[in-house]
Amino acid sequence: VQLQASGGGLVQAGGSLRLSCTASGFTSDDYQIGWFRQAPGKERLGISCIGHSDGRTYYDRSVRGRFTISRDNSNDTLYLQMNSLKPEDTGVYYCNARRLAVDYWGQETQVTVSS
Repeated sequence: VQLQASGGGLVQAGGSLRLSCTASGFTSDDYQIGWFRQAPGKERLGISCIGHSDGRTYYDRSVRGRFTISRDNSNDTLYLQMNSLKPEDTGVYYCNARRLAVDYWGQETQVTVSS
């Protein structure tokens, strides 16, 4: 299983970014996929996820109303549209997939929001 993430960068507060994560190697659709963020000096936090088959979504309260998670099952790609970015959104973002209680991680992508 591989998760290839992209889309991070530097943006001013109030701006937008979109992260992408392409999954490969899964042999079935019964997995949950989402994003974690690790801010400087803090623990990694799950900020959003989506069920692959049922499409149910979850958002941490810190991003609810500003971020939108979506997926394109035709090409196994996950997206995170991040709007109204704040300096506290700064951190390293990781794509995560979970299947049968096993976690898979993509490489990190840095998001920096300047004030």
